[in-house]
Amino acid sequence: MIPHLPGVITGPEVCQTACSIAALQRADGMIPWFAGGHCDPWNHVETAMALDLAGLRPAAELAYEWLLQTQRPDGSWYNYYLGDAVEDRKLDTNVIAYVATGIWHHYLLSEDRRFLERMFPMVERAIDFVLGLQTPRGEIIWARHTDSAPWSYALLTGSSSICLSLRCACALAAAGGDERPEWELAAVNLASVIRHDPGAFEPKNRWAMDWYYPVLSGALTPDDSITRLLDNYETFVMNGLGVRCVSDEPWVTAAETAECALAHFVAGDLESSLELLGCTRRHRHRDGSYWTGLVYPEGRPGAGIAFPDQERSAYTAAAVILAADAVAGSSAASGLFRGVDLPAVVTAEGSPVVEP
Repeated sequence: MIPHLPGVITGPEVCQTACSIAALQRADGMIPWFAGGHCDPWNHVETAMALDLAGLRPAAELAYEWLLQTQRPDGSWYNYYLGDAVEDRKLDTNVIAYVATGIWHHYLLSEDRRFLERMFPMVERAIDFVLGLQTPRGEIIWARHTDSAPWSYALLTGSSSICLSLRCACALAAAGGDERPEWELAAVNLASVIRHDPGAFEPKNRWAMDWYYPVLSGALTPDDSITRLLDNYETFVMNGLGVRCVSDEPWVTAAETAECALAHFVAGDLESSLELLGCTRRHRHRDGSYWTGLVYPEGRPGAGIAFPDQERSAYTAAAVILAADAVAGSSAASGLFRGVDLPAVVTAEGSPVVEP
């Protein structure tokens, strides 16, 4: 079923929004942020997932085909593509790993084993590249330069997203009858660092994503998730407006607001989730697209000033659709972010799950 969440986005509105995303897709399958803009593989996957939820399966599969055709021999993708050129040659581990989440999402919706068999080698190469940057402690270094030199630090947001992607990769392997215990152990070790050793990551406390992304990783217990969200709610949430991208600026982004709403839902706080998702209505354009951000210079409700420079981004629209689907329970993939059908990486008591 197409997501339908009155007060946030209705079924017909999902279709309109998905069409606004599909209109940006190039013939080769690449989905840029906006017309004439660049594409990064993480947000490309996010938009493919939204297309799938709206029933635009051929467009979603074309998006994954673009990833298959552009994957580098070492399993990576570049950070940014602009048209037929590469804009940024950094190799970001989180960007690379997210393909596993998208392919698992598509498989949950389609149950297409031929698609799984075609795409799994791509996922395998990507995950092996990412795990080549896992430290003995468990965190994942943020990126490699194109000369293969690793960056010197890990990021909490990126590692949290990778934790979910690793779990999806394990589920894909199991669905294909190809268990990967080394991936499961890597996910457990990563979850343990996220939960117990925040000092392992470069401090990014200004950024909202470092606040809520650990909740989406599956590395925290429900109680710890609620505590984490409550601790910084007033820092990042502008009442009635949504989530600030950074704590010290009055810039509300719809993608962060939708993702944070999803984190609250995952933690069991449906009331806050719906309140936050309702705020994304302020960003909706009449054609179904979404303003990336709105600035409220006085910190008060009002029309808001679209920023950056009137930008409406495909990934923002996709984040709203994905969060609405999760909360409404509309599709066969709606439980993904709650860890349904994924290997657990932490017990209810907060201990890592390690196979005997």
